[in-house]
Amino acid sequence: MYQPKPMITSDVELPAELLELTEKLAENVHDIWAAGRIAEGWVYGETKDCREKTTPWLVPYQELPESEKEYDRKTALESIKLIRKLGYNFVRDDADED
Repeated sequence: MYQPKPMITSDVELPAELLELTEKLAENVHDIWAAGRIAEGWVYGETKDCREKTTPWLVPYQELPESEKEYDRKTALESIKLIRKLGYNFVRDDADED
């Protein structure tokens, strides 16, 4: 039986600017998920139905309920923490700001 063993990242503290990055990454995680679903033939529906390929989460990130946003935030945050734990650093090139 499969037993997930994610790397423990609770000991990783992130500076504020990386915490701010979490929301942008979370939105991108959702967009990637949504694009994949749409490519598989899924459409928006009031309820999730695997047979009919409908889901209420095929909406822009801003329209998701907080519970769904939190799932994406956790994925983003844990990814950033793992990258840091593995010894990588982030460098921001301010010239590329939107």
